[in-house]
Amino acid sequence: MKYLISYLVIFTLLILSVQGQSFSDFVEYLNGLPAQNRQAKVDSFMTANEHFPLYESDTVCNFIYQGNVQSVSIPGDATGWDPSVYTMSKIEETDLWYFSKIFASDTRLDYKFVLNGSNWILDPKNPLTVMGGYGPNSELAMPLYVQPPEIQYYPNIPHGTLFDTTFYSAQLGNSRQIKVYLPPFYETSVDHYPVVLFHDGLDYLDLAYTKNVLDYFKSSDCSRPVIAVFVPPVNREPEYAGAQIDEFTAFIVDDIIPWVDSRFRAKTEPENRLVLGASNGGNISLWIGMKHPEVFGNVAAYSSNIIDEIFTTFADGPYLDLNSYIDIGTYDIDVLIPMVHNFRDILEERGYLYVFEEWNDGHSWGNWRAHIDNSLNYFFPPACGTGENRNEGLVDLKQNYPNPAGKYTTIFFRAPAGSEAELILYDLKGSIISVLWKGKTSNRTISVPEI
Repeated sequence: MKYLISYLVIFTLLILSVQGQSFSDFVEYLNGLPAQNRQAKVDSFMTANEHFPLYESDTVCNFIYQGNVQSVSIPGDATGWDPSVYTMSKIEETDLWYFSKIFASDTRLDYKFVLNGSNWILDPKNPLTVMGGYGPNSELAMPLYVQPPEIQYYPNIPHGTLFDTTFYSAQLGNSRQIKVYLPPFYETSVDHYPVVLFHDGLDYLDLAYTKNVLDYFKSSDCSRPVIAVFVPPVNREPEYAGAQIDEFTAFIVDDIIPWVDSRFRAKTEPENRLVLGASNGGNISLWIGMKHPEVFGNVAAYSSNIIDEIFTTFADGPYLDLNSYIDIGTYDIDVLIPMVHNFRDILEERGYLYVFEEWNDGHSWGNWRAHIDNSLNYFFPPACGTGENRNEGLVDLKQNYPNPAGKYTTIFFRAPAGSEAELILYDLKGSIISVLWKGKTSNRTISVPEI
C-alpha cells in the first residue's frame, strides 16, 4: 500500500504541474519531505522529465542537473562564459542541483555546465546543441524562439555547388583556401548574380551552415540567388582589426574580387556586392565598405567590433554611398552592445541607409547563422515577376523591410537618376494616407525609414 501512495504522490505532482504548479513548488515540496524520502522523489521526477531545461510561463528557465558533485555552475552567453555567475543550488540529502532564471520569451543562448569548478560538460538531458568556435554547446531555446529552418538540409530542393581554390597574397605573404558557392542551375543559366563575400568563410560554412541557407534562400521562386565567396583569415586579429588590415583589404579588393569577376558571371555594380562578417569579421566588413564603397555597396556586420577610425570616418568624413545591416545580441559581449548602438546612432544622424536589429541572443554562431537570411533579404529582396534581366532604367519598388512591420519599416525604390518621383501611402480603399517622399532621385536607393 505504501508504494501505491508513493506513486499517487508522484502522479499528483505531475498533474499539479500541468495545472499551474511550478518547479519552485516542487522544490518547496521536496524540502518539506523527511530527508530520507527526498532522493526517491528526485529520481522519479528525473525519470518523468526527459528533457531539460524546464521552461515555465514562456519566461522562466529552470536549469537542472543530477549527480554526486561538489558544485555545478552554468557559464554561457548570458554570463560572458564566466563560471562563477550562475551557480546551482542543491537540495539537501539529494543529488539534485538547480538554478532558475527569467529570460525574454524568445531568447536563444549557448551554455555548458561546469562540475566541481573544472569539468566542462554539455547539459546531459538537453537534446539541443549548437556548434561554437570551441566545439559544441548546449542550447537554451525559450518557448517563443523559432528555430531557423534555413540552416537545415532539404534533399528535395535544388542545391548549389562549391568551387575550391587556393589563393596566394603577395601583400600578406601567405596562402589560404577559398571556396565559392554557385547557385543551383548556374551551369545551365546565362544570368549574372550578386556577390556576397563572407569573412571567417570556412566557419560560415562549417558552423553557420551557410550553404544550406543559400540553397534555402534560392528555393523560393521569388528569390535572388547569389554567388558567395568564403574567405578565411590566416592571422585573424591583425588582418581584421590590426596591423595587417590595409594589406588584407588590398588582397580582397585587388586580388579576390577581380578574380571572381573574371571567373564567374558576377554582377559588378557595388549595389550588387555585399561584404559581411561577425565580431571582428564585422569590423573588417565595415572597414572594406568604408574604404571601397565603389567595390562593395552593401555591408553586414553581426555583433561587430568597430575600431575608432570607422567611427570617425562615418561620423565626420564624406558621406559614403553605402547601405548597412548591423545587429547585436542583448546577451552579447558587454563592450560591443553600446559600441553597436552608438554606431547605429551615427548612421541615423548622417542619413545613411541601414537596418538595425537586436536579438535576445549572444555572441555565438547560433545567433549569427539564424540571421544570414535577414541581411540577404534586406540587400537582395524577393523580386517576384521582375525577372533577372529586367530593364534597369525602369522604376523598381521593393518590398518593405521588415514585413510585417513593427514600430518602423523601410521602403526602397529605384528610379533613373534625376527623375522626379513621389512615394505615396494608400489605404486599402485607395485613399491617400500620406506622401512619404517627394523629390528628385539620385543614383542610389532612396530610403524612407519611418512610416
